[in-house]
Amino acid sequence: MTELMNKNLLQLKPSGIRRFTALAKSVPDCAMLTIGEPDFSTPAPIKDACKAALDADKTHYPPNTGEPALRAAIAEFEAAQNGLDYTADEIIVTSGATEALYTAITGVLNPGDEVIIPTPAFGLYESIVTMAGAVCVFLGTAPDGFQITPQALSAVMTARTKLIILNSPNNPTGSVCTQESLQAVHDAVAGKPVFILCDDVYARLVYAPCPMFARYRDLRSQILVVQSFSKPYAMTGWRMGYLMGDEPVIRQLALLHAAAVVSVAAFSQDACIQALKTDITPMVETYRRRRDYIWDRITAMGLPAVRPEGAFYIFPRISQFGMSSEEFCTRLITEGKAAGVPGTCFGAEGYVRFSFCYEMPAIARGMDRLEAFLNRLQR
Repeated sequence: MTELMNKNLLQLKPSGIRRFTALAKSVPDCAMLTIGEPDFSTPAPIKDACKAALDADKTHYPPNTGEPALRAAIAEFEAAQNGLDYTADEIIVTSGATEALYTAITGVLNPGDEVIIPTPAFGLYESIVTMAGAVCVFLGTAPDGFQITPQALSAVMTARTKLIILNSPNNPTGSVCTQESLQAVHDAVAGKPVFILCDDVYARLVYAPCPMFARYRDLRSQILVVQSFSKPYAMTGWRMGYLMGDEPVIRQLALLHAAAVVSVAAFSQDACIQALKTDITPMVETYRRRRDYIWDRITAMGLPAVRPEGAFYIFPRISQFGMSSEEFCTRLITEGKAAGVPGTCFGAEGYVRFSFCYEMPAIARGMDRLEAFLNRLQR
């Protein structure tokens, strides 16, 4: 019966990240640096707010787009933190950033529309665009230091371009889009019927200035912003995020959101209000120390890499070893007992992603084993 199913669904493939993580788990004592999940527990005040909400019997249907108090808190937070002017009515509280991405992408696309995805990129974008019946157009950024140039963008834009997806800081590279990259996108879409989707889920986990495309308020009606509570507040299991955009667009997307999930859990929303008040500086400083350590180790091994300025990933080039990134990662797991994710999972052959959201002993063990593996390859 599968041949009778949605033809777009039948094109989807399982996550490569999960596949290589499963392979690593099958090898005893493998040092895994594959998953992009904070190793911290959710801060106690956030959990306490959820417990209090349950004790107060907040167990009934909330409004589709989220509790007014949470949406107001998000609007206030975004204005203070990022200088954005979204109102509570321009915010949808979603089931994680994943649902926000799905709602935004499927909500603005028609079959045959083209979506520009700068690569390397998180693989979920391609899956959602495929489900919408639209066409992925990949813009390779590796030749330009993982930045977007006017020339490269112009070469892939057509009359069918409907959406450009920006992810800064980027998964998997940890790169932050420069103001020049953002200006290139701004100038390319100004006055054109093109949406810009800003996947900003790592925007609070930065180690350098991080320009934001959503601050171009002259393009307000074209911009959609996705945010998550998962990454900055160590709340991955809560599945809480939000989507922001111009009111007429959000009003329509809210209908899709309601049809898909109705609303997110009522008692979790009080926890999110508390999360927005949480100081995450200690976690960011921990990630910074890990970034410095893994950067020093990777570069000392002679692996070319762009220094991560955000998120918790590093993306060194390994094409010089004369094998595909999938072969490299498979051998690293089975022979070297260390695990990364091949660049093919992000549309970038010849690279490997290592995550540093693990405790330092695990990162050090992974780097020691990577170094020993590379030494054996170079004999």
